[in-house]
Amino acid sequence: MLVADTVRHPVFHPGPAPQPLPQLRASKTFRHTIDIYLKDSNAYANTYFSRYFEWQGICRERWFHQCISADMLQSMGVFITKRAHQEYVQETFPFQSVECQLNTFDVKQCSFYLLFQFLVAGQVVSTGYQQIVFARQDKRIQRLPEHVLSKVREYELPVNAVKN
Repeated sequence: MLVADTVRHPVFHPGPAPQPLPQLRASKTFRHTIDIYLKDSNAYANTYFSRYFEWQGICRERWFHQCISADMLQSMGVFITKRAHQEYVQETFPFQSVECQLNTFDVKQCSFYLLFQFLVAGQVVSTGYQQIVFARQDKRIQRLPEHVLSKVREYELPVNAVKN
């Protein structure tokens, strides 16, 4: 069983230990609910750790499609996941609903981070992040179009809220 008495709400942090989750402020937060089924669990009936990376991808794709660009900018380039990380706080089990909350941070001309918070009944059970880079079809890094950057920034958290 995962013990999380000393670490309640970790967020992205480049150091060795997760930091407490601050009150997050962004003009928008994307939310998507995922239901856990038996196929998502192991013999002990807790959720496979790898499902969280799968859920990051599901939430990321839904956010891109719904909020950024329905065609995911396929004619302009590709999104590359450069880095991904997940911190586990509390076990989850089949037949629970997991709410994924997505925000951005450290938005730059060619890249940005996605912050994922997974909650069950309002309690954080896991957090993670991905660094996303935009590139041409030949995988050479390029700037995001300004109208896309402005949409991505609507979900941006202040850097000091994420990197303590």
